[in-house]
Amino acid sequence: MKRLILAISGASGIVYAIRLLEFLIQEHGVDLIISQNSMAVIKSENFHELIDLENMRDKFSNSNLNIYSDADITAPTASGSYRTDGMFIVPCSMKTLSAIANGYADNLITRTADVMIKEGRKLIISPREMPFSSIHLENMLKLARIGVVIAPPIPAFYHKPETIDDIIDFVVGKLLDCMGIENNLYRRWNG
Repeated sequence: MKRLILAISGASGIVYAIRLLEFLIQEHGVDLIISQNSMAVIKSENFHELIDLENMRDKFSNSNLNIYSDADITAPTASGSYRTDGMFIVPCSMKTLSAIANGYADNLITRTADVMIKEGRKLIISPREMPFSSIHLENMLKLARIGVVIAPPIPAFYHKPETIDDIIDFVVGKLLDCMGIENNLYRRWNG
């Protein structure tokens, strides 16, 4: 069982984080960090049952899951001595990406990402913006050069998705692949 961190920042695409969380808590320990800004996005993307931390704890009640607000800078994930196998930030806002790229660790998400980088642990960021500006691209390049995996939620269609869930599962499956976690969420290309 791996111990993983999943952070949800205030960008569109909450559905990817929810599906990733559902998959991870089946077999892995997860520390979930939720930004204050993501709450407005959660509401606007019709996940009303997840509107606050208590509702999240109720919906995802699982002994493998710990949930923290991004304001809780004293959470265990803020320390390099906390043992973890890696971190996902899904979706990742450009504000969060910029803070990480520039060492501005002003909340639990950016501090935990800073810990992943300084400790040499796997960090996977799924930036959710389009189109990318040159500033966005420079920040992504800066992070990629130090080993951060930049994995935007871009679907493929070779697996012939029939539903939106098929598209979501493809993206989540690729994120899991980046972390080295076995999954069968999508049909892989066989030539």
